[in-house]
Amino acid sequence: MVKKSVSTPIQYLKGIGPKKAKSFTALGIHTVEDLLYYFPRRYEDRSRFQTISQLKEGESQTIKASVLARGMRQSWKKRGFNILEVALGDNTGKIFCVWFNQPYLKDYFKVGQTLILFGKIERYAGRLQMNSPEFEILAGESDESLNIGRIVPIYSLPSGITQRNLRQMIKYGLDEYLPEIGDFLPYDIRSRNKLLNLAKSLISIHFPQNPDLQKESYQRLSFEEFFLFQLPLALRKFKKKEKQGIAHNVEGGLADNFIAHLPFQLTQAQERVIREIKRDMAASLAMQRLLQGDVGSGKTVVATVAGLMAIQGGYQAAFMVPTEVLARQHYEKIKCQVSPPKAGPPTAEVVPAEGGSAYGGSCQTKKVKVGLLTSSAKRKEKDKIYKEIREGKIDFIIGTHALLEKAVEFRNLGLVVIDEQHKFGVGQRALLPQKGLNPDVLIMTATPIPRTLAITLYADLDISVINELPAGRLPVKTLHFQEKEISQAYAIAREHLLQGSQAYIIYPVIEESYALDMIGAKKMYERLKTKEFKEFGVGLIHGKLKQKEQDLMMSKFKDKKLDILVSTTVLEVGIDIPEATCMITEYAQRFGLSQLHQLRGRVGRGSKESVCILVADVRTPEAKARIEAMLKYNDGFAIAEEDLKIRGPGEFFGARQHGLNELRIGNPLTQTQLLKKAKEEAVKLIHLDPKLETRQNALLKEKLLQRFPEYEELILVG
Repeated sequence: MVKKSVSTPIQYLKGIGPKKAKSFTALGIHTVEDLLYYFPRRYEDRSRFQTISQLKEGESQTIKASVLARGMRQSWKKRGFNILEVALGDNTGKIFCVWFNQPYLKDYFKVGQTLILFGKIERYAGRLQMNSPEFEILAGESDESLNIGRIVPIYSLPSGITQRNLRQMIKYGLDEYLPEIGDFLPYDIRSRNKLLNLAKSLISIHFPQNPDLQKESYQRLSFEEFFLFQLPLALRKFKKKEKQGIAHNVEGGLADNFIAHLPFQLTQAQERVIREIKRDMAASLAMQRLLQGDVGSGKTVVATVAGLMAIQGGYQAAFMVPTEVLARQHYEKIKCQVSPPKAGPPTAEVVPAEGGSAYGGSCQTKKVKVGLLTSSAKRKEKDKIYKEIREGKIDFIIGTHALLEKAVEFRNLGLVVIDEQHKFGVGQRALLPQKGLNPDVLIMTATPIPRTLAITLYADLDISVINELPAGRLPVKTLHFQEKEISQAYAIAREHLLQGSQAYIIYPVIEESYALDMIGAKKMYERLKTKEFKEFGVGLIHGKLKQKEQDLMMSKFKDKKLDILVSTTVLEVGIDIPEATCMITEYAQRFGLSQLHQLRGRVGRGSKESVCILVADVRTPEAKARIEAMLKYNDGFAIAEEDLKIRGPGEFFGARQHGLNELRIGNPLTQTQLLKKAKEEAVKLIHLDPKLETRQNALLKEKLLQRFPEYEELILVG
């Protein structure tokens, strides 16, 4: 007889099979264990329901009622738009439920059926109504122990699976496979933190007997996630202390001359961060530092100074960014900044290399040779850059993912800078430093998070923050208009254009989308250049254009040959045009909060007053919260905190961010103290057993390797 295992593919669980398994796979549920860790998104207390007479307008509530009548009608406003109405009642009153353009639902409901419904209570035309409520049809009494008379879990459903089906599948999985799950949290850690065991936690998170047990289960499972997240960080920090790094010559003249001849004064925050980096780079331990700074705070200058500190001691510096547009901008900016000033001693004379280009050439200087490498470079150009990097002829290489290619070999890599680190996977971020002998690493992000949270989440990194904008930089004024008020937004843009400034007009999609009821950037570009802004130069840029076309359009805009740039979110990172003082973001409700803030950061780069106009018809609480946060805050840290509250940590940090895609239940924002406890326990455990070799940590080691295979070497070597 084959031993039962929680790693059994989901299709072999009773009631699923190959066809339904595909729906689960789409949600990342591949095994029985995945299913048991697929947690409810909310609960309903079905031990008692609200009667219809007790319902309160404006609140989301749960009722149990019977179908009295149903009917389908056509909308008089929109041809082909169906409206299904179902009248329901209990012994205290009547309510109507309405579903829009879902005609297939008419076959679901039959007079006399008992339904459980959850939705927002509204009053329309003098009657109580729920619009598109969640519902379940009570088929009989046989399985009501899972679906009624108790606290009932509500899940995000795989395609083709009902709530009742999913509850039954999870119950069967718990009954059959729970004994096969070992509790990998060491007993002493559970005891110190008063945590439930794993079996009881999984049962009670899905089918809690009471709210207290559900809360205790939530605490245990959240702690478990935080603890597993912190262990690799604690391991990496512990291991870092044992590795010899590079003690750089940070007091050399190259970096000092560069700072002295900048055409602007560094902010106090930039000077403080440079001192922190200088202290790290002078030490023999390898620097592992995270630099947080809002859009336009001057992180690139700080990274350039760090690069020059490595170069002046005979080492090479590599600067990796997520997009070709951003790579080129950094290349052009750094190349310009190491050029000689018009007066005073030269720090570096820039001479373009023969045959060089924006995407494969290099820049020869007396002291620093700067190169650029991206995937779109031609093979001949790439080979030339590879050779120059390998021979140490390029000191400062700026590039995209192309820097990770096997052909890229450094002669003496001393510093790695990774910009917009959340755009890279954990495996990608680890590859570039491996091309040197334990080089210093500076990771940068313009997506800041609250400092106390960052210290815990990035436990293996030292953290620097640039919390000050350059002198003369005015905050961007943010306005909100409804879609019907778009002419007012265009009028404001026209005022800016007539004063000699430039404008961006942003759309969420390239092509028109009937499903989303949105006009795309391409169609609006054709309209704007022939109607609203026909007397101005209008350009179009989006991600489907060839790189050369994107570069040409950006060059035209930068050289003021264009007044308006119609764009998608390809502008989200890195574009720096001081003369651009107006941005209109249409369908702003379709963008995330941090994305809106990043886009807003494309204006206000100079000394002129700038405006960001959000055009949006706000229909959901989340969209309303995003727009309100944009109107209220200009500070990236405040925006980030609001974004965490609105979206939750999983979406905020992104699936590729190490460990945080594992936070299916834990919330770092609302459970900060639990996260800190988990961190303390992880650090304590790693100091006692850095290779997780003891018997009590065997299951934990197995689980860690299963969750984070990319850290196998780190975990096994310790």
